[in-house]
Amino acid sequence: MHYSNAAPHIAQGLIKLRERIDEAEIPASKLDESLNVATWNIREFGRKPRSEESIYLIAEILNQFDLVALTELRDSLRDLKRVMDLLGSYWDVVFCDFTGDRGGNGERIAYLFDTRMIVFTGLAAEADPPRSKNAAGEWVSEFSWWRPPYMASFSAGSFDFVAITAHIRWGDSLDQRIKALAEFANWIGKRRTKGVAVDNDFVVMGDFNVPRNNDRAHDALTGKGRILHTPKQLRSLSGTNLSRRNNYDQILHSPSHANRFSGRGGVIDFVGDDWRALYPDPAHRPENDRAFTYELSDHLPLWLQIRTDISDGQLQELAGHAGDH
Repeated sequence: MHYSNAAPHIAQGLIKLRERIDEAEIPASKLDESLNVATWNIREFGRKPRSEESIYLIAEILNQFDLVALTELRDSLRDLKRVMDLLGSYWDVVFCDFTGDRGGNGERIAYLFDTRMIVFTGLAAEADPPRSKNAAGEWVSEFSWWRPPYMASFSAGSFDFVAITAHIRWGDSLDQRIKALAEFANWIGKRRTKGVAVDNDFVVMGDFNVPRNNDRAHDALTGKGRILHTPKQLRSLSGTNLSRRNNYDQILHSPSHANRFSGRGGVIDFVGDDWRALYPDPAHRPENDRAFTYELSDHLPLWLQIRTDISDGQLQELAGHAGDH
């Protein structure tokens, strides 16, 4: 990451942020061995320009990971470009088009990734809801995502996978949300069982507006008959919003191997005991709590470490089948 043009007060804020990042105890990833992935709803990112201080803070947070799924990236990409310039030339991004109506809120989904650790392998597409043929002979969907989930394929070490990210509607009721969550889980399940997916390892991320990890909204994603699971290390998290009360953000997986996870995961609590410490110069500080959420976010980044090399376990499994031949 490039720090050379950071003003002294920005450097001071970054030092405080790094202290809070250290508290998250994110393990270092290793080339061809492990991968640190994250999902982050950066509130209305691009709706209006962020301050220079906030762009540095956002870039510093993103720089902790190898692959980050961003939700609430808006139609304007100006601030994304500012962040990418700070991250450096070895970072790349894949993003979808924005949804222009009010239901879509002008939002995009993006994947930012460190090309030294992970490679984009070609698939990038929005997920379309199931269609059926109507009386007029047209193939139409009876259900709308509002904001289409976005998927892209990647490879890291010996791990090939498809990342699928969604920002599920809030809606007028929890029941509306649950219907959207169930439709999404059904779509993923059918894709997996078709047997023609780019890869059968799906890493599913995003803002699902799930109140808690043990409620019926979460069950719509991971309950009986579903292929998606919440990794053990994320099940007991207190929350991913700033109040730490709600598990809106999720990382889910349909593992082809049980030991795919390192057992490490959590959130970066960049707020700490006072977010103002991130902006040490009062002249360049958001004026109140709400303004702060539009400079950084009202969500915390959720992260998980994945083992990309499980060859030892695979060989042991193969060796155990020696008597089958």
